[in-house]
Amino acid sequence: MLAEFELIARCFDRSTGRALGVDVGIGDDGAVVSLTAGNSLVVVTDTIVAGVHFPAYTPAHAVGYRALAVNLSDIAAMGATPRWASLALALPDAEAEWVADFAAGFFMLADAYNVELIGGDTVSGPLVATVTVHGEVTAGMAALRSTASEGDAIYVTGNLGDAVAGRLSEGDTDAERYLAERFLYPTPRVHEGLSLRGIASAMIDISDGLHADLDHLLLASGLGAELRLDALPLSPQLLDTVGRDQAIEMALLGGDDYELCFTVPAGQNEIFQALVSSWECPVAHIGITVASEGQRWHDGAQQLYVVPDSGFDHFMAAVDELPEDAG
Repeated sequence: MLAEFELIARCFDRSTGRALGVDVGIGDDGAVVSLTAGNSLVVVTDTIVAGVHFPAYTPAHAVGYRALAVNLSDIAAMGATPRWASLALALPDAEAEWVADFAAGFFMLADAYNVELIGGDTVSGPLVATVTVHGEVTAGMAALRSTASEGDAIYVTGNLGDAVAGRLSEGDTDAERYLAERFLYPTPRVHEGLSLRGIASAMIDISDGLHADLDHLLLASGLGAELRLDALPLSPQLLDTVGRDQAIEMALLGGDDYELCFTVPAGQNEIFQALVSSWECPVAHIGITVASEGQRWHDGAQQLYVVPDSGFDHFMAAVDELPEDAG
């Protein structure tokens, strides 16, 4: 068992050399950072809770990684560059090996995106990790939910539904192991979000399911959408594991994908197509924005598909409604 300051020093303090823009980091009452000239500050915060956002037996390395990944996904959706992070960690006990593995997962992702941990807190309690990420974006260039226009094309990155299937899978087959990895180690689309600045008219990350998160974007922009089920990007592993019908429900409602959903005006289409041809990440055109409110999903020959629910809501779903292994 480690004391609080020993835990911080051993597992989280890497401030022997200050990162660019960090004037004061870990070790004082507060961090001091300097913005790059001409940039605005973007601040996002997310909390992950054992038994709600991940099963209690999830490896510490994956918990640390996910704690940062869910925030980097929000930064990506703003079209911002992540710079600094703070971490508040509640622990049932300060078990040295678990904390070291958590920190290794956190820093694996932080190093990949040049994010500096600049402060936080550790307390005793149920396992909860709250991360705040500060990013920079050129003044006036942040991507918002509220700025789509009628007739914009709607796109999503990656494949949808994999993460919730991975959370529920037993991991017995290669496909199930692939899906489990997608849940444990989502890829925040930071590079894609940055490259869409000035091209996408509106953007949001998919954390609570495509149907719910697209609704947030459409409501903020005062629009609706016509959408195609056959355009949903579904991985072969998901289809092989659960079949098409359940895969569609998982893609629309499952959550935890941490992909981007964004809109592109017709006038930007040529630039956009040239841009995405260089992406390693797949992108799918799933529909178009329209003036009339609501989402209308078409299956095949214009047959309307009725979405059975609206995605995950923390205050509508009780913990005991989650899968048995989730706590």
